[in-house]
Amino acid sequence: MRSKNKETRFVVCVKIEGCEDLEVRKIYQVLPDEAAAEDDYIRVIDESGEDYLYPASYFFSVELPQAAEEALLSAA
Repeated sequence: MRSKNKETRFVVCVKIEGCEDLEVRKIYQVLPDEAAAEDDYIRVIDESGEDYLYPASYFFSVELPQAAEEALLSAA
């Protein structure tokens, strides 16, 4: 059984209207932000390496194998 950090979540970007720090079809890490979620936004670590709020509609959640998650987190 794999032990997964419940706080770690990934999304794939499907839209970038006016967002220079996102790339379509790229996977991004999401940071928990309940207040943002109430307004249909998510906090994403973007291409600048910083976390910013983006419309949740720009992304779809993805489930990754543990090895893929570990590789993405260690590359950051």
